[in-house]
Amino acid sequence: MKILLIHNYYQLAGGEDEVFRREKELLAAAGHEIIEYTRHNNEINGYNIVRKVSLAGRSIWASDSRRDLDHLLRRARPDVVHFHNTFPLISPSAYYACAAVGVPVVQTLHNSRLFCPAGTLYRDGRPCDDCLGRSFPWPAVQHACYQDSHARSAVIASMLITHRWLKTWDSKVNKYVVFTEYYRKLFTQAGIPADKIVLKPHFVESDPGMRDKIGNYALFVGRLAEEKGIHALLTAWEQLPYIPLKIRGEGPLAAVVQLAVERQGSSVIMVPRPTREGLLDLMKGARVLVWPSAGYNETFGLVAAEAFACGVPVIASRIGAMSEMVREGDTGLNFRPGDPNDLMEKVNWAWAHPDEMQDMGKRARAEFEAKYTKQHNYTALMEIYQSVSALRPPAKTIPVPAFIGSATRP
Repeated sequence: MKILLIHNYYQLAGGEDEVFRREKELLAAAGHEIIEYTRHNNEINGYNIVRKVSLAGRSIWASDSRRDLDHLLRRARPDVVHFHNTFPLISPSAYYACAAVGVPVVQTLHNSRLFCPAGTLYRDGRPCDDCLGRSFPWPAVQHACYQDSHARSAVIASMLITHRWLKTWDSKVNKYVVFTEYYRKLFTQAGIPADKIVLKPHFVESDPGMRDKIGNYALFVGRLAEEKGIHALLTAWEQLPYIPLKIRGEGPLAAVVQLAVERQGSSVIMVPRPTREGLLDLMKGARVLVWPSAGYNETFGLVAAEAFACGVPVIASRIGAMSEMVREGDTGLNFRPGDPNDLMEKVNWAWAHPDEMQDMGKRARAEFEAKYTKQHNYTALMEIYQSVSALRPPAKTIPVPAFIGSATRP
């Protein structure tokens, strides 16, 4: 099968970039012909002021990306096009290039940006779904949810409104991929046709094998940001000086974490970026992984799946996709999101019940083997691609509204 993969890389590499790489390598290793079209947000650093101003229009309709894809699609003739991120340099205009040549489209929904301009479902220190189901996501503009900017939030809101009016999400995408049942329900509530949404979780790149003994520290791996529950994590550990916590990550709260390290001494340790093998060794040495995100922002927990592969149970917030992946008393423990006292109690319980945690680790490993292996993921991908190939429409000319088609390359 010939597959065109499309992705807009972020300036700071994250989970979406990693999933794009893993799926690309998985498909190539299986013998498929892979074509890539990518843009990188680092391009923006070299823009002059005129180009930067034009980014608002480009996020709605990127004429240069549309033109590039017109040429690429007609030359390569892929069997299917799989999109990951299109914001902001590729834009939904790329779907129209696919429709013009009759190539089916799959879109992975890595975040909630189709109905939450910030893409986090988090605002002012709490979960937020105020824009869910609204035809115009006004609350996001009112509260400057995207990058603390009213103007930038309005740009994304305009992109959403424009493509809802054009029925882009309904007519130009054949299948949407989500990672949990929880997010399948959210996107259905947001207006995506339920019959177009399929469930396919992420996968662990290589099987690390089950650890051979229970660990002696707790571990956090992830972005150091407010919505990731960092404040609750650090506050909980002020009451847990006898339990080591290792933290691996970068982000806007890195300085806050460093202050906690200096204040709490050996109980909180920041770990430098390890190799891939080093990260898995770090996980195997943990008694438990802590996943304290405070809102609905987690579409999936790749780090939780990796912990499961190592036989490490997880303590996760009892909310959204996290409580779906981590089941109380089965593959880990749940605590009230944003509640450091409840988190502290669950960590204490984990240390007082090593045998029970060992059993949870074994069940977590079984969960990995059932859901998060490369083979399981490859089979699911092929089923998705084959289902859209069967729906392949005839090539046709797609008219572009005049006010959009007038955009020029920055």
